[in-house]
Amino acid sequence: MNAANSPKNILEARARLGEIPFWHPDEQLLYWGDIYNHRVHQFNPTTGATQFFDVGEVVGSIAPAGINRLIIGQRHRIAFLDTISGKVTPILDIENNPDIRFNDGKCDRAGRFWFGSMSSSGKPQGSLYRYDLDGLHILQTGLTISNGLGWSPDDKTFYLTDSPLKTIYAYDFDSQSGSLSDRRVLINLQAESFFPDGLTVDKDGCIWSAMWDGWCIIRFDPQGKEMMRVMMPVQRPTSCTFGNQDLGTLYITTASVGLSEIEIDKSFYSGDLFSLQTNTSGLPASHFKE
Repeated sequence: MNAANSPKNILEARARLGEIPFWHPDEQLLYWGDIYNHRVHQFNPTTGATQFFDVGEVVGSIAPAGINRLIIGQRHRIAFLDTISGKVTPILDIENNPDIRFNDGKCDRAGRFWFGSMSSSGKPQGSLYRYDLDGLHILQTGLTISNGLGWSPDDKTFYLTDSPLKTIYAYDFDSQSGSLSDRRVLINLQAESFFPDGLTVDKDGCIWSAMWDGWCIIRFDPQGKEMMRVMMPVQRPTSCTFGNQDLGTLYITTASVGLSEIEIDKSFYSGDLFSLQTNTSGLPASHFKE
């Protein structure tokens, strides 16, 4: 399988840390975050219309929670964002360690919100959480940066990235209970100079992972074997998601944070939003269910 063409720059956003994209299946809009600028962006690829919501602090994860409403993970809490008024309504304060902040998150097909945390000091203090009708659950501890999560099309496998360890794990997933078991290393990138960041899963069960400092997106088969590299014109692709009505377009977020002037000169469009037409399609984003 080959991508139909090269990534296209579709929005000159110049984000510091563009991340956490998802395609809203009902609104037919792309949402993504600029973590350090405290913004949740909304983009209509049909019209080119774009706007953002300032949520007042770091935003590490976003997922749909109905029409015109998102569930978001902020620095130490989860909240709802009304995309008409821009109002942020806190749900639950969780962390109080200043070294920890929440990171990547998504909803599973049962409507449970999964999100991770990370330590700014690089210590293995990160965790993986699940929030649902039964409250908050801690499913994994000892992570460095909980990142890039997703589920297989048959809902039997859960994927989780620990970026500094250059590892993508697979777990057995019980969709009824929302429990995990049998963690194993699916993808080991220790030999590479770059780091796996956000990911998405396509209808064939293949994993598309954005490679921080790698200038590329890599597609892996369900067994973790590399199938294809999509080269990017920027150094730090951060995450990706499938969108449009047929879910056949891969949208890719990127970052400019931490780059030197020389690196920015080589990677001038860092922080912009890109799209890639593919010959496959993704899985629809799931809503949070109360």
